[in-house]
Amino acid sequence: MLKYVNTGVVFQEIPDEVTLSINLSNCPCRCPGCHSQYLWENIGTPLSAMELDRLVRQYADDITCICFMGGDSEPEYVNMLARFLRREYPEMRIGWYSGRGKLSPKVEKTNFDYVKLGPYIAEKGCLKDRTTNQRLYKKAAGDGFTDITYRFWT
Repeated sequence: MLKYVNTGVVFQEIPDEVTLSINLSNCPCRCPGCHSQYLWENIGTPLSAMELDRLVRQYADDITCICFMGGDSEPEYVNMLARFLRREYPEMRIGWYSGRGKLSPKVEKTNFDYVKLGPYIAEKGCLKDRTTNQRLYKKAAGDGFTDITYRFWT
């Protein structure tokens, strides 16, 4: 079961959304230069559907989106939590920041409105850098996704 270390209501992770960011631990990617190395450890509080529901209810009046930050050690579990959110909070947008280069075939894209893919590579920079290898995708018509990474560039 995934564990989360902390949460925050943020404005910069998903454009045009007020997002409850949930930082998940036990990251297997271990990108050199990672700004959140504490998330490499298997620490924190188990993130059950009940705990996720508690978090969402705590912030429901203030947020438009929930974003899982990590969870690459258990993509099927992230998918299950997103499915739960889609059912229980149909008006809420759902995002996932993955450090993987591709979405796991075990993940149903329809459970997500936003997906960030790509490991952090220091010399390429993060999402705000035009040279980044990371990409943020937004659900488009049908089953498609559109690259909206440019929204981070000034």
